[in-house]
Amino acid sequence: MAESAKTVAERAEERLEQLAESVRERFDRMTEGRFTDKVKEGRFADQVDHGVDRARADERRKKQGGSTS
Repeated sequence: MAESAKTVAERAEERLEQLAESVRERFDRMTEGRFTDKVKEGRFADQVDHGVDRARADERRKKQGGSTS
């Protein structure tokens, strides 16, 4: 039997919502306890990002009219 377009759309929307929830749950399980825990534990606290420091120094030299190389 033919279903109305509204009924078909509602069912499709429900299935998509269930799929989205399933994907969210799987993503949460996969990422749980990884990056955020490392940050909270301070594992990255002792690592210095020399690239940022170098970029800041280069920018400072540019503003003062110097060379960046």
